[in-house]
Amino acid sequence: MARIPYADAANPEIANLVDRIKSERGGKLINLYGMLLHSPPVAEGWRAFLTAIRQQCNLSGRIRELVILRIAVINGADYEFTQHIPYALKEGISQAQLDGLREGRSEGFGELEHAVLAYTDSMTRDIHVPDAVFEAVRRHFDERELVELTATVAAYNLVSRFLEAFQIDHD
Repeated sequence: MARIPYADAANPEIANLVDRIKSERGGKLINLYGMLLHSPPVAEGWRAFLTAIRQQCNLSGRIRELVILRIAVINGADYEFTQHIPYALKEGISQAQLDGLREGRSEGFGELEHAVLAYTDSMTRDIHVPDAVFEAVRRHFDERELVELTATVAAYNLVSRFLEAFQIDHD
């Protein structure tokens, strides 16, 4: 059970924001947004930022979902992992790879994915990324993609920390 109640999504003061979130997120208001709506400015900023990360970047969806799943495992954010399983499958991550990621393994991935996982691990666990780890991802991405990869890792660390601090329930 979440540590505080979810915001009242029927509150007319936030109706436009609720409608915008629902239209961008498949018609449903997930519990994450139910909590964020306690602060409409934070919810709006979050919506805009995460929409940019998920829908407007050149970074491949497969890499994005790999990053999100790895962060969820490292940070113990089961809600985040579970929410992203359908997206990961759609982006070509197999069920065996998902199972391995959930168990902290990375078999079945190539050089690019291993470089991304090491980068994600460094950013999430240690904050500081060793030069060798950065150079391994740099070989695979241009400057824009490097910025988008780094922003994705940072963004989903934000997501998992928010989810876990509030103990947000699975939808």
